[in-house]
Amino acid sequence: MAITTIIVDDERLAIQGLELRLQAFDDIQIVERCANGREAIRAIKTLKPDLVFLDIQMPGFDGFSVVSGLADIEPPLFVFVTAFQQHALRAFEAEAVDYLLKPVEEDRLAATIERVRQRLAERRSAGEKSRLQNILSELAPEAVPGTAEAEAPAASRYEKILNIKDRGQIFRVDVDDIERIDAAGDYMCIYTADQTLILRETMKDLEKRLDPRKFQRIHRSTIVNLDNIKSVKPHTNGECFLVLGSNTQVKVSRSYREVVARFL
Repeated sequence: MAITTIIVDDERLAIQGLELRLQAFDDIQIVERCANGREAIRAIKTLKPDLVFLDIQMPGFDGFSVVSGLADIEPPLFVFVTAFQQHALRAFEAEAVDYLLKPVEEDRLAATIERVRQRLAERRSAGEKSRLQNILSELAPEAVPGTAEAEAPAASRYEKILNIKDRGQIFRVDVDDIERIDAAGDYMCIYTADQTLILRETMKDLEKRLDPRKFQRIHRSTIVNLDNIKSVKPHTNGECFLVLGSNTQVKVSRSYREVVARFL
């Protein structure tokens, strides 16, 4: 399925360069090119594209102003493109799919397009499910299940990538790569196979962002990725340890034992 796309940049050569690189992707269909933020807002509201490559520093309406100006509609996916790295954190706070530095590298662009495809597939899947449920509720209201499973939030609401600012850098971590998370006050230690990152966030807030079918709390201060559990080792007093992919052992407290057992 074609991904309708708008490119926004006040430099014509920048638009041409990005357009040339996007020719490598058969599903990218460029429907408009805009030279400033005002043009971009009009084009996005009129054409309703799937994706917008958006320059940040433009005269008048900058890239962030464009995003703010679309608050009254369902926004497209945004990829910010800029020559200035200092805007990265704000771009991710604006829920951009990605942040590309000029000149855009081909490999980096390919990774971004793949991420866009995944996000669009999740969005379309959730939309189709909602549409079918609405039709079913109109034709046969009694057939619409009222179970907790039916009312559970769609998987697409949960984070697929965590943007973690640590040691002056922004790390983009795929949640599937996370092995476990330990709490230390208002800070979270995020463990993957090859690194440990510190995130300033409470356990409660972070837990809401992660899919509970995959991430479960096993202790008051520990969350594990269930897909990374290799084995379970029983211990005394009805307690047990989980052996993770890195061979790290983490203890399941008795109060969380039954919760974890339901998933294992």
